[in-house]
Amino acid sequence: MRWQYKLSIACLGFALAGCTHERLGPVEGHFQDFKVAEPVKNRVSVCHAYSCKMQTKFRFTDADIKEIKTIFKKVKKDDSASEERRAVAYAIGWIEQRVGKEIGTDKDRPGMDFAASGDPTQQDCVDESTNTTSYLIVLRDNGFLKHHTVGTPFAKDQLWRGVSGWTHWTAVLKETTTGQTWAVDSWIYQNGENPAIVETEKWYIDDLASLPASTQ
Repeated sequence: MRWQYKLSIACLGFALAGCTHERLGPVEGHFQDFKVAEPVKNRVSVCHAYSCKMQTKFRFTDADIKEIKTIFKKVKKDDSASEERRAVAYAIGWIEQRVGKEIGTDKDRPGMDFAASGDPTQQDCVDESTNTTSYLIVLRDNGFLKHHTVGTPFAKDQLWRGVSGWTHWTAVLKETTTGQTWAVDSWIYQNGENPAIVETEKWYIDDLASLPASTQ
């Protein structure tokens, strides 16, 4: 059974409307919707070729988990939620490089290229948001997330703009103490570059040209 959506319209008037497509239910529903296997221990199914047309199994080794632990220790300046998000960004960037070299998505170009649909080296925002969610679950299950839980991916669009307002998906972190949700968006950048991590209400408000900067 496909998971249901909650549709909210932000802004007044159709000409200025932007739609937020937010799922009701747990993160597992996203994997069911796109027919992707959920992460099991340190095994994930990596989406590529656009909208998860292709899926390649990948297992994080003990050495990989050790390297991620080193990244967290190196990046975090203190034991705060904001520093944990910074560490997450660097870890996701490293994971994309690690996975990309293994399955060929290290050649993934930033953003959307409609001619790339079906290309196994390329990833759209569905691929990226799904993969990032899988990677966040791996981080969670290995004890790296103390201040956040893994949220359910969601999408925004402003279709009246045409291609520049195309529906765009993101992975999500939820801060445990405040309830603030954060978009974790890898799709904007080259494979292996740190994702943007920004409050969901500030993410993708105008158009694709106004997406946030990589987290440093």
